[in-house]
Amino acid sequence: MAGESDYGAFTEKFIIKPSSSPDQELPLKGLTFAVKDIFDMEGYVTGFGNPDWARTHPAATTTAPAVLAVLSGGATCMGRTVMDEMAYSINGENKHYGTPKNICSPDRLPGGSSSGSAVAVGGMLVDFSLGWFARDADILNRVGRVLLQLPEVEPVKPTHITIAEDCFQLLSIPSQRVTSVLVKSVEKLFGGHILKYVCLGYYVKDNVPTLKHFKGERLEDQEYNVAPLAALSTAYRLLERSEFKNNHGEWVSTVKPDLGSGISERVWAAVRSTDENIDVCHSVKTELHAALTALLGDHGILSIPTVPGLPPKLQTEPSTLETFRFRAFSLLSIAGMSSFCQVSIPLGTYDNLPVSVSLLAKHGSDGLLLNLVETLYGTLKEQIDIAQELSY
Repeated sequence: MAGESDYGAFTEKFIIKPSSSPDQELPLKGLTFAVKDIFDMEGYVTGFGNPDWARTHPAATTTAPAVLAVLSGGATCMGRTVMDEMAYSINGENKHYGTPKNICSPDRLPGGSSSGSAVAVGGMLVDFSLGWFARDADILNRVGRVLLQLPEVEPVKPTHITIAEDCFQLLSIPSQRVTSVLVKSVEKLFGGHILKYVCLGYYVKDNVPTLKHFKGERLEDQEYNVAPLAALSTAYRLLERSEFKNNHGEWVSTVKPDLGSGISERVWAAVRSTDENIDVCHSVKTELHAALTALLGDHGILSIPTVPGLPPKLQTEPSTLETFRFRAFSLLSIAGMSSFCQVSIPLGTYDNLPVSVSLLAKHGSDGLLLNLVETLYGTLKEQIDIAQELSY
């Protein structure tokens, strides 16, 4: 059970020391980390956020490669973290283990499904976590290079950074509060000539023709929506539902686990679903990947909001959360459906609530993205301070 002393982040605390000699100079030496309860660790039961899952599964006989990699890199594991049940929510709640406390806004949801991992880092309990979060850009880069086995290379300057203007209009806060921090940082470091602007919805509509199959249902009348991206969200969630059913449907039907409100309805809807339109969803993925690759090229970056607004309050009505979820996936599905890499960068607070921006790069460009974030980080912090002083 999550505890008050650790902001409710952990389901289980233990220490696993690095698998290397303490005398070795390693990239993650001296760092601590926590592990989302979805990764296998030899000798421990992987709980997947649900006691019935833990009860019906034995202890793992092997350790997940990601965990092995950071242990071999010199980091020390401090325990397992709370997650949404079966990773099937973005709220960060868990009726069994408790909801980790949003460090910035204790009356708001922490976000998920890796809520405990985020809170463990945000609360300075560990340096980084799997369900991948890091305390700063340097640690993010170091951990990323270990996880992805990336060589040390000189940072490559992005050829352009494209701002998806229509996506920022989805925000429930003034879009300038987010975009100005990024734009001024880019101008200072690289010059304003590398900034470009695009209406991503129009671009996706023109270059992902298969999306026309998803027009209609709750798209045109959805408040604050970009219709092509709402259609993309629908396709993404159909694929997610199909994959969930293929991976876990038999277990759910057999065990009938005790699940929290909201997750229970989605899980059973997935289990009872058919695979209608799944081939079309895969076509959307192929077309979107090609379209965004053409837009960004090898060294281009796309900037979008991470989510459409401020975190919902605790105890928010399920129907309101579902609307937030639908709007959020209009943004979250862009990387998910294109297989592009994405990093979310905190940009301080607005009205005492946390805000962030996301940067995306083409599939396989993780090193470019990690280096860019580290390069931008110091200047972003300067611009965040200015923006907060000006209260915009």
